Amino acid sequence: MKIGVLDIQGSVEEHFRSLSKLANIKPCLIKKVEDLEGVSGLIIPGGESTTIGKLLRRFGLRDQIIRRAISSNPLTKLAVWGTCAGAILMAKKIVGKQNADTMQLMDITIERNAYGRQLDSFESQVNFDGKNIPAIFIRAPKICSAGKKVSIISRYDGNIIAAKENNLLVTTFHPEMTDSLLVHKYFADMCQKSETAV
Repeated sequence: MKIGVLDIQGSVEEHFRSLSKLANIKPCLIKKVEDLEGVSGLIIPGGESTTIGKLLRRFGLRDQIIRRAISSNPLTKLAVWGTCAGAILMAKKIVGKQNADTMQLMDITIERNAYGRQLDSFESQVNFDGKNIPAIFIRAPKICSAGKKVSIISRYDGNIIAAKENNLLVTTFHPEMTDSLLVHKYFADMCQKSETAV
């Protein structure tokens, strides 16, 4: 099964390396629309959300990702996971920005740089899907609210840090920066379910 990593900006290599360690997963880099051919899942990595958003439009990827993410056809449906900046790009609302240029995919409201600047980055242990894993927060956003169809997977200090809505996943932390493969396995399972859905 092919899972792509958006290769525009951010922690691309780290996600690619984590996917490479999973059995039966063939990671690939996504730079142009043609690269999405045969891909079951896409990771939008952390980085700078405004820059990634602009480049998604410039490379013609934005509309194609949205089209496949909301597709009702199991043969073309794409599972999408956004980490940090990727989560911001997937949100329907951003605190303080009424006309934010996001992909409007997931029914969440998110606040950028909610924990402070780069110097305020930190690492902690969090519970994800019932298991404790290390989590690194780098200029991390905070999920302030989630729609009725959104499942909360993980919280830290009362704040939502991981959530799922159908074939969509967001994490405000960086699993790819740790040795844990739990979140990547979780997403691979989501891709498998999307792929086999009837």
